[in-house]
Amino acid sequence: MAEIKDTYGSIYQNLVDAGCNEETISQCMEYVKEGNYAALLPLLSKYRVKLLHSVHDGQKQIDCLDFLIYRLKKL
Repeated sequence: MAEIKDTYGSIYQNLVDAGCNEETISQCMEYVKEGNYAALLPLLSKYRVKLLHSVHDGQKQIDCLDFLIYRLKKL
């Protein structure tokens, strides 16, 4: 039985560490309680896409700042 609790706790902590909001965590953990791990995959994939978009947006902002710094150094 300790193995199940370890898995539950590990999944919960991983969701927290990944930055999932409370609603997503709650929904995922409900699936874990039910043993419905397959239902987690679409939720996690959707969240992954959201994170990837934020990474790309951040990279665009960094690129803009880098260009501005480059231009200012040329003045």
